[in-house]
Amino acid sequence: MKQRPVALILAAGKGTRFKSRLIKILHPLLGRAMISHVLAMVRSLGIKDIIVVVGYQKNRVMEALKEENVQFVIQEEQLGTAHAVMAARAQLESLAHRDLLIINGDLPILRAESLQPLIDYHQREENALTFVTSIMDNPYGFGRVVEVSSGKYRVIEEREASPEEKKIKQANVGIYVFRIKDLLEALPQVKNDNSKGEYYLTDLIEILSFRGKKVRPFALPESEEIVGVNDRFELAQAIRLLQERKNRSLCLKGVTLLDPGSIWVEMEVEIEPDTVIWPGVILTGRTKIGSGCQIESFSVIRDSILGDNVHILPSSVIEGSYLENDTRVGPFSHLRPGTRLHRGARVGNFVEMKKTDFGPESKALHLSYLGDSKVGQRVNIGAGTITCNYDGLKKHETVIEDEVFVGSGTQLVAPVKVGQGAYIGAGSTITKNVSPEALAVARSRQIEKKGWAKRRKKKKD
Repeated sequence: MKQRPVALILAAGKGTRFKSRLIKILHPLLGRAMISHVLAMVRSLGIKDIIVVVGYQKNRVMEALKEENVQFVIQEEQLGTAHAVMAARAQLESLAHRDLLIINGDLPILRAESLQPLIDYHQREENALTFVTSIMDNPYGFGRVVEVSSGKYRVIEEREASPEEKKIKQANVGIYVFRIKDLLEALPQVKNDNSKGEYYLTDLIEILSFRGKKVRPFALPESEEIVGVNDRFELAQAIRLLQERKNRSLCLKGVTLLDPGSIWVEMEVEIEPDTVIWPGVILTGRTKIGSGCQIESFSVIRDSILGDNVHILPSSVIEGSYLENDTRVGPFSHLRPGTRLHRGARVGNFVEMKKTDFGPESKALHLSYLGDSKVGQRVNIGAGTITCNYDGLKKHETVIEDEVFVGSGTQLVAPVKVGQGAYIGAGSTITKNVSPEALAVARSRQIEKKGWAKRRKKKKD
């Protein structure tokens, strides 16, 4: 069995058509940087040795890819594709017995199953170079492939091509597999005598084929995948295609998407079978959703874990939270990072929680805020309850033990603890710990002055 190739990812260019302060290859598609899609595809081919050529915003790119286990090469000046390969010459010399896949970092929709036939063909035919071509109705911007004679090829770049040459439909798309030994021998012969003063990798097609080396074109079966993302509109088109693939894969695994075209699911999201996702739902980050869940319309879930049989009602926002089995949230609830709902807990209309551990079968169903709180099991939080967790300098914890009943309109001024089985009267402001099984009422005495309003009205008249 042939050894897997080395991969060289070209990622040094700015991407000027993006008109962005951020280098093109770091723009996200479904929560993953453009170049990370390319790296994931390359790894799916079984390729482990990956070199990334960086230049523009090199520190930013290397920081973004620091966990990708790749080797970086710096192209200080961006003087063309062959110049980028020259920057990696020292690394390639120790791998001269291997093949090299060269690909741009702006091909996020290219799939491994589409690229594998290229590698198979190159190694089966023992080519020195295999380059990918495509027959295009409008090949504007691509180099044109000319077969000068049998087995001898030349690629003419768009800006160098004559009017007749521009009519050629066979285009070079910039994906190559080289035998590294032949690449290194021919690389010094590449010149920059062209209108841009750059070193073109395409010159190696002519150099190697005219030296009698075996050079062959190869047409990929899915040609729409090989067009790079060059501007914001093409970015949107690529995102749409990736979303279609992601949603289709979820459906094939047993997830029901009621309207796939309106549902946003990022690449790292995992969903178990028999879960139903309603229209307008957004699932991002490293979210994991169990089986048998219902996620209703316009809910947003980010970097959260949901167990089995979780029901999220419409327009709820869940961030950095953990919802155990059989929990229910919404509508219009907001669970902020650090929140955990234990089995059977219920959170309702316009309830916000932050860094709160909410116990089994406890419920907060209306208009409440719980922050920096630890709540036991079977606790009832009345409407309008607020934990006053911030004193202007520090956050403080509120502890509510099992089977506590908190009346509506209660303010719990942290740090404070309410003991097991206690009751708090509605409208109370609790500033001291409450003993287990006690009733706490903390509100001012009601005063009524008969006829006061009538007398006031007469004074105005």
